Amino acid sequence: MKRVSSTFAVVVLSFVVSACASMTERDAGWITLLDGSKPSTLQNWSRIGDAKWRVADGAVVADKGKGNSYFVSNTSYKDFQLRVEFWPDHNANSGVHFRASDPKDIRDTNSYEANIYDQRPDPSFGTGAITNFAKISSPPKAGGKWNTYVITAQGSKITVELNGVKTVELQDSKFASGPIALQYGGTPGGAIKFRKVAIKPL
Repeated sequence: MKRVSSTFAVVVLSFVVSACASMTERDAGWITLLDGSKPSTLQNWSRIGDAKWRVADGAVVADKGKGNSYFVSNTSYKDFQLRVEFWPDHNANSGVHFRASDPKDIRDTNSYEANIYDQRPDPSFGTGAITNFAKISSPPKAGGKWNTYVITAQGSKITVELNGVKTVELQDSKFASGPIALQYGGTPGGAIKFRKVAIKPL
């Protein structure tokens, strides 16, 4: 068996240390709000509605509700970047609400909502849009696969990216701060899964 030289070992160790440092710098400032592999993070959220929210296969799953239901963060946020990993059924009606003005009554009229709804009757406000505020010309399809939303809200400027592609940009100051809310829509009833939600205050 050949011996590995000390020089080679040092190079490998340096590479590993450098890679770990890069990962730490990249993730610096991010706070995990929800992690399907860590059920304890569910304590950061409150439930509204009759949907069945549960942890399964490393994700928080919602289904079997008759009406709109929400998982609402216990903390409010003003300026931030938000990363949401989600998997919707093809017929899921869901969304990521933010800056919600009433944590006990979440609506698309009292918050901003990055929509997740491939089969929305009006596709201009479907997946990738901000419901009621920013239309999308070519709605992407998110159903049946894992996706990542990156939502940036800083002052009146709001942008939404889906899987690395900016879908909409909005200038609006109607809602200044509020909690995050993950939606399960009872109609048409497809399941929604959230694997991880992380936020970086700006």
